[in-house]
Amino acid sequence: QVQLVESGGGSVQAGGSLTLSCAATGYTIHSTYSMAWFRQAPGMARIGVACIDSFGGQSYLDAVKGRVIISRALNTVYLQMSGLKPEDTAMYYCATGPPELWLGSDPADFNYWGQGTQVTVSS
Repeated sequence: QVQLVESGGGSVQAGGSLTLSCAATGYTIHSTYSMAWFRQAPGMARIGVACIDSFGGQSYLDAVKGRVIISRALNTVYLQMSGLKPEDTAMYYCATGPPELWLGSDPADFNYWGQGTQVTVSS
């Protein structure tokens, strides 16, 4: 059974930076699987923030383009965030799923999810 464990969340001032990490344990993520970060603010739907496929191809939510970089190494996916804004405040989740998934895929199609890490940006 795959377990995804996120870390790196926290509270920062607007303009600050955070790097989130998500490590997969218990099983080796298939090398062809896509890995992604989602976020969910209170009362809002969960939305995709960034996705990276097995070839390193990346896609980003328009609201974070230029401020966020997703990367992966073996069983870990990272999300480097800079220029953080109060509207980035949310619980951030990592997820992994079959290679055909992309940023616009239904979150329900991703097989495995982490427990989430909170990011809070104050103005």
